Parts: sequence; C-alpha cells; structure tokens
Amino acid sequence: QVQLVESGGGSVQAGGSLRLSCVVSGRTSSINSMAWFRQAPGKEREFVARIPWSGGVVYHADSVKGRFTISRDNAKNTVYLQMSSLKPEDTAIYYCAAQYGTVAGYNYWGQGTQVTVSS
Repeated sequence: QVQLVESGGGSVQAGGSLRLSCVVSGRTSSINSMAWFRQAPGKEREFVARIPWSGGVVYHADSVKGRFTISRDNAKNTVYLQMSSLKPEDTAIYYCAAQYGTVAGYNYWGQGTQVTVSS
C-alpha cells in the first residue's frame, strides 16, 4: 500500500499561481496512475488531472486545461499540480489520489489541501 501527503495549498488572489505537491511513500512500484481531484463546498468531487506513474500521456479536465499542469518526479516520489491564472471557482480542497494494484479507479487518497482564490 501507499501513503499520500499533499502540501502547497493556500490563499491567493485571482490570476495568481500555486504549486501543489503530493509526496508518495510505500510500495510505489504498484502504482499505475496518479491524479488530482478537488471538491468545492456543497459540490461533488471533481477530477482535475491524471498522469501515469511510469510515464505516458497526461490528461487535464477541460475546466483547467491551459491553466493547470500535472507532473511528477519519480526520483522524489512526488506528483505536482502547477496552477496558474487561478479563478475564484478554483477554490476547493484538492486531493491527491493513486490507482494502486489491479483495482479500477483511485483507491488511495491524501488528506487534502485547501486552495482559496479571492476575487
């Protein structure tokens, strides 16, 4: 199994930038994919971006495409979400998730980090 710890959240004005980090520990060899999700108050959890753990095509949700970039540094066992041109509607708790083993979907989650964008 694996453990995920996010950091990097905070408060920023619209148009600003933040970089979220997700440090992964444990049996990383069994990870297939990593992703970022977010959940705003009163809303359902929303997919943001995903990246294969061993390399390959990344995917970003339309709502963040061109503004957010997911990346990884396997040497540091860390996945990043670079967020630019932030909007108030990006305000949410951001979660890192791992697709581990043969289970379909993301089965390991971090505790989340709050991102607040003010207008």
